[in-house]
Amino acid sequence: MNSLTNCVAVVTGSSRGAGRGCATELGAAGATVYVTGRSRREQAAPGYEQISSLSNLERVPGSIDETAEEVTRAGGQGIAVACDHTDEAQVKALFERVRREQGRLDLLVNNAWGGHGSFDGVFQAPFWERPMVHWDAMFDRGVRNHLLSSRLAAPMLVRQGRGLIVTTTFWDRDRYMQGNLFYDLAKAAMTRLAFGMAQELMPYGVASVAVSPGWMRTEFVLAGHQTDEAHWRERPELTRTESPRYLGRAVVALASDPRVLERSGQVLRVGDLARVYGFTDIDGRVVPPFELGTP
Repeated sequence: MNSLTNCVAVVTGSSRGAGRGCATELGAAGATVYVTGRSRREQAAPGYEQISSLSNLERVPGSIDETAEEVTRAGGQGIAVACDHTDEAQVKALFERVRREQGRLDLLVNNAWGGHGSFDGVFQAPFWERPMVHWDAMFDRGVRNHLLSSRLAAPMLVRQGRGLIVTTTFWDRDRYMQGNLFYDLAKAAMTRLAFGMAQELMPYGVASVAVSPGWMRTEFVLAGHQTDEAHWRERPELTRTESPRYLGRAVVALASDPRVLERSGQVLRVGDLARVYGFTDIDGRVVPPFELGTP
């Protein structure tokens, strides 16, 4: 893997799932990673009761403490910081702490996502049957989280004249996610956010990209299919899935690329980046990009 021993990164929403995968792979590359989110070892974040029940989970999996420890075991330095990314004061305090302790910031991975809080087990329904609570979860506690962290990190990156903001999203070449308009809208907004920030940051030498993983075997996905990482191959419906660390390896590749500014403003699929940069998933596969409608 590429070396990021001099990299200071913030990965938001990294108690579990995509954020944990990114933080762990950055640790494996030697980075110092501020692991942020609301879940602590001793107290799970509120708002996950419904999805936990639907997934037959007794407790919410993961915490920033566990992820930070995993980052350190992988070879980096993990620093857990409790932060509610909907609270501007807490987010401001986070980046002030990074500046005070490290003197710089090289990478921000925007991943804090509120969509799990409104998950009701319905995967497809016409928009007129969807409750507006999905808007609050995915926009006020999703898109807004990304924008808030970016605007508070940007001054540090601009002063340095270098750096990278990665926004995790979902994108399948402008196809529509049938039956899930709120999710489709939120992810399109995040993609546009990454593009817009790129236009304003590029003159200062700072890159902004959106990165789209495929169907990830997150803790909730595995629990929903009544399996775990050691046994997922026994579930044929999970054949097309990828580990969250596949996304993490894409982030490491981008953060290590001295020409990443040339990609600024783009939406990049993890499967495509694997071919470009030559990395694999943790099981050695090059998982192709996820495409809607593919059996």
